[in-house]
Amino acid sequence: MNIIVCIKQVPDTTDIKIDPVTKTLVRDGVESILNPFDLYAIEEAMRLKEQHGGKITAISMGPPQAEKALRETISLGVDEIILLSDRKFAGADTLATSRTLAKAIEKVGNFDLLLFGQQAIDGDTAQVGPEVAGHLNIPQTCFVRKVEEVADGKIVLERLMEDGYDRIKMQLPAVVTVVKEINIPRLPSLRGKRNARKAPLTIWTADDLGLDENKIGLNGSPTQVVKTFTPEIKKSGEKYDLPAEELADILHKKIKELGL
Repeated sequence: MNIIVCIKQVPDTTDIKIDPVTKTLVRDGVESILNPFDLYAIEEAMRLKEQHGGKITAISMGPPQAEKALRETISLGVDEIILLSDRKFAGADTLATSRTLAKAIEKVGNFDLLLFGQQAIDGDTAQVGPEVAGHLNIPQTCFVRKVEEVADGKIVLERLMEDGYDRIKMQLPAVVTVVKEINIPRLPSLRGKRNARKAPLTIWTADDLGLDENKIGLNGSPTQVVKTFTPEIKKSGEKYDLPAEELADILHKKIKELGL
């Protein structure tokens, strides 16, 4: 079973910077981590490989430093890593990103399953996985909490819903995005860390993928950010040193003023 896991390196949520001109996240020189939701996709790929054999390939689109996140996947058990890196990819929204990933997946070829984390913590759109499925014209299911069975070219899944779950059977190849309820990710092994340092890395540019630069990156992104800002944190409060009855009257008035 050949599985492709699409992962993303994201800025550490405690250190986010925004370019005032392009209105996009500044990634160069910013501490980054492997998107936490992607760890569950990697773990599920590992479990499926242990059951059915095959190979796991991790693909990421990003600047050169995204290599670090890809090498981390090797330490977790991924077999092959591919980085899509080109200045022409910069500023991509979910549509341009999914178009680029889909082209790379076509270039890899011979896959049974595409796995994604539920969403990336720097955007929270949860759109890239389904959009990749659309570009590739293959079935997809999101928010999967359990893989029940893979057999006879089909996969049986449980999809998390607000009031329970759906049980779905899909034809392979297919796209699946997973939620954190699906498993508990393993820790990297010492051997895996050694393998990560020396594992070969394949790098593809826009030219390698034969992509039109008007359909990728900022040029190919119909979603435009008009304004970005850091919310101002306002702290306020009042201190009272009063008997309980008087304090209760004050609280009652405050509650009425707030319309609660």
